[in-house]
Amino acid sequence: MDSCPFCEIAASERDTCRAWETETLALFADHRPIREGHVQIVTRAHYETFDCLPAPLATEMVLLGQRIARVQKALYNVERVGFVFTGNEAAHVHAHVLPLHASDDITSARYGTGAARYVSPAEQAKVAAQLRLALAARSASDPAFRPGADV
Repeated sequence: MDSCPFCEIAASERDTCRAWETETLALFADHRPIREGHVQIVTRAHYETFDCLPAPLATEMVLLGQRIARVQKALYNVERVGFVFTGNEAAHVHAHVLPLHASDDITSARYGTGAARYVSPAEQAKVAAQLRLALAARSASDPAFRPGADV
């Protein structure tokens, strides 16, 4: 297999602004976010598409996405959070999770119009730190919110 950027991220071989991680998943700030708060969940093991994911791993990704959504709603004062599995830019399944402010926030139109932009490592680190702190606080106060707990 050629070099996979998400395998490198999962193995901590590429610099990313991590917000959360488990034995099987890594959460990091998107380097080209549609909105502030845009993060990606990546599997540590390589799966090219989401339909190849073992069901327990797909479930774990969705549950983490739900936890992130609850935190993002509070952090970014939004009513909705988008979650989408992708794997088109890099053949490694990953999920985008982002606060939704507009109806087209999670569409490719955001990229086509130039609305998505690269952000500095400092901006990525800020997003990751906010989510890390909020996820940790929520996990400490709510047993149902802890990784591995059913939502």
